[in-house]
Amino acid sequence: MSLDGGRVWQTAGGPVALDRPLLAGIINLTPDSFWEGSRVTGAVAIARAGQLLDEGADLLDLGGESTRPGARPVTAADEIARVMPVLEEILRRWPAVPVSVDTVKAEVARTALDGGAWIINDVSSLRLDPAMAGVIAARSAGVVLMHSRGNVEQMAYYEMAAYGEDVAGEVCAELRASLDHARASGICDACIMVDPGLGFSKRTEHSIAMIAHLDRLHELGRPIMVGPSRKRFVGEVVDAASPLPPSERLEGTLAACVAARLRGADVFRVHDVRATHRALAVAEAIRAAP
Repeated sequence: MSLDGGRVWQTAGGPVALDRPLLAGIINLTPDSFWEGSRVTGAVAIARAGQLLDEGADLLDLGGESTRPGARPVTAADEIARVMPVLEEILRRWPAVPVSVDTVKAEVARTALDGGAWIINDVSSLRLDPAMAGVIAARSAGVVLMHSRGNVEQMAYYEMAAYGEDVAGEVCAELRASLDHARASGICDACIMVDPGLGFSKRTEHSIAMIAHLDRLHELGRPIMVGPSRKRFVGEVVDAASPLPPSERLEGTLAACVAARLRGADVFRVHDVRATHRALAVAEAIRAAP
């Protein structure tokens, strides 16, 4: 039932098999993430980690800085203070579980990797901190290169969402530049995953185009992560005049995940692990039927 026949993602904690769709459970350690239902701290964050794993998460993705519209940047010190206690406790309880840290700051990445994180999920695709690539390379960490434009404050807005007729082609070209930078900095290909950045510097029609043409990313030669979970484009597709709030975007998220899997996505970064696991299980069974 695999699309991917034996591929692995090399990370600081060891290889992660990509022989089936993997689910990355989101743990937002921020007071201002776009969906109130995803915000957790302290003991609640640890309980959420356990819940996500029980529901079928294959890895956990911790974030200490929100990238929602209107979010305020935080210092590296504040981000570290939010992430590290939770990271340390997760690794103590579930040492075999791959953990990624969502950050654009080399100092946060260095601290997290030295503390046992396996992967860095950089929503700027190594653009915003010139030291980031070297930190990842030195520790042989896994990395997610996500397509975006602008700084952290600009990414979630539409001011840089200017594309021609070939949205997927432009995204591929910009991700290829990030890949070239990663390789030149000493990051090995096997450590790299790419992400089209659904909802980042993209209007709704751009995110939909990226899912529809996700197979174009295969020309980059790297595994693909997608993160459609409860994002604005899901609510706008259902009702453009009165977009659904994040709390009502689960069904649309599942549809986006299934469509992305059928176009070759490998890893799904989601809030709702159990529901996504079930939806993808049915999609895989249909795809594999003789």
